[in-house]
Amino acid sequence: MVGPETGGPETGGPETGGGLVVVHVDDALLVLDKPSGLHTVPAKPPGTQDCLEARAKAAFPGARLVHRLDRDTSGIVVMARTALAQRHLGWQFERRQLEKTYVARVAGEVAAEAGRIELPLIADWPNRPRQMVCHLRGKPAVTEWRRLAREAGATRLELRPLTGRSHQLRVHLLAIGRPILGDPLYGDPASADRLQLHAACLRLRHPDGGAWIAFSAAVPF
Repeated sequence: MVGPETGGPETGGPETGGGLVVVHVDDALLVLDKPSGLHTVPAKPPGTQDCLEARAKAAFPGARLVHRLDRDTSGIVVMARTALAQRHLGWQFERRQLEKTYVARVAGEVAAEAGRIELPLIADWPNRPRQMVCHLRGKPAVTEWRRLAREAGATRLELRPLTGRSHQLRVHLLAIGRPILGDPLYGDPASADRLQLHAACLRLRHPDGGAWIAFSAAVPF
């Protein structure tokens, strides 16, 4: 779903083509629904060079990367179609002037209705690409969460990262004893058929005119 909130560009439903699920496209923006298992950018050689960025540039020449999702995370990725739009969107990400919402399924039945995790994070250098909590040298990281539903042995959560640290949601949930199901780095990969983490919604200001606009992609698990 996508909807202009104050006069932003209209769009139709998702389209599939060229290995892409296109949520929205206009002269400034390209919004995609990335599948789990696909890199956002090429893997380091000799890894696969197939990625969301390469597919987007093949279908929409000149598409420019603005942000990334982990390979195993699915959901909304926005790209710019002009240099001006790239700078505008990059500023919003850098200044945290946009709103990101994720949905995750985590291990165990969470009793509380909502909460906030404030734990500083740093790269776990001997075990890269893993990250870890470090109160001495870690960078501030904040995640708000809300319980959506409970099921046998698991809970569905809505997550709002207020900072953008690498693997933030995965490490924060592990730290409170609720690893995301299917996580190959921080949990039990056999607990689900994929990482149960999805970038469900992204709300930002359109680079052309500054109107608020929200993009969303249905949760596939």
